[in-house]
Amino acid sequence: MAEEKSKAMNVSLEATAKAAADTRAVAEFRNVSRIYRMGDNEVHALDDVSCRFNAGDYWAIMGSSGSGKSTMLNLLGCIDRPTNGEYYVSGTAVSTLNDDDLSELRGRHIGFIFQSFNLIPQLNVLENILVPRFYLEDPGIGLVERARDIAERVGLGSRTDHRPRELSGGQQQRVAIARALINDPSLLLADEATGNLDTQTTEEILELFDELHSDGMTILLVTHEEEVGKRAEQVMRLKDGAIESVAYNRPTIQR
Repeated sequence: MAEEKSKAMNVSLEATAKAAADTRAVAEFRNVSRIYRMGDNEVHALDDVSCRFNAGDYWAIMGSSGSGKSTMLNLLGCIDRPTNGEYYVSGTAVSTLNDDDLSELRGRHIGFIFQSFNLIPQLNVLENILVPRFYLEDPGIGLVERARDIAERVGLGSRTDHRPRELSGGQQQRVAIARALINDPSLLLADEATGNLDTQTTEEILELFDELHSDGMTILLVTHEEEVGKRAEQVMRLKDGAIESVAYNRPTIQR
């Protein structure tokens, strides 16, 4: 019964995606599974999942502990590879890439925001924002000016010379968001990005996500908080490694 429900949900998602013929898939799973082997046992952390995230979408991915959220996030971020199925990033099949090419694709197309910020304490705000650029084969020119512009955009224009310990939790998360934007990614992944923040600061960060989305950014927000999930346009709920449901909080912005 669960298997039939999962397949029906996959078909529904694929039909929805095909109906949106004028949109571009930034990330797409086709029958993706991730199986971990523990001795003689197999754990299906993600089980035959098909879904598509189009340019400009704003999704919340939700579910209880063990539902598959973290596994899906790791696969979406190219930190892990599927056991079965295909994952496409902006039309490129991840399975065709070696480790170096995968790292380059991840750096150019995907921005990460973590719950614990993961800033380098010895670097100031501007230097932390610039870190992802130095992992690319061609970092480009005009980087410092671009980093300053992004710092200004997230409300940190006057604090670019501060180190993380001199910032509040909300300000540190803004640095993390700016760092995720420096490579102009096609997909922004946020892992419990408000989990360590108080209510007011959470609202400020969510308002920043709203602004980024209004500018056309594709955002996938993993969260266990219902109020945070309501800010997304679409909510995917996982259970036992499969898609349990998809809900639409409000119409997708047409661009």
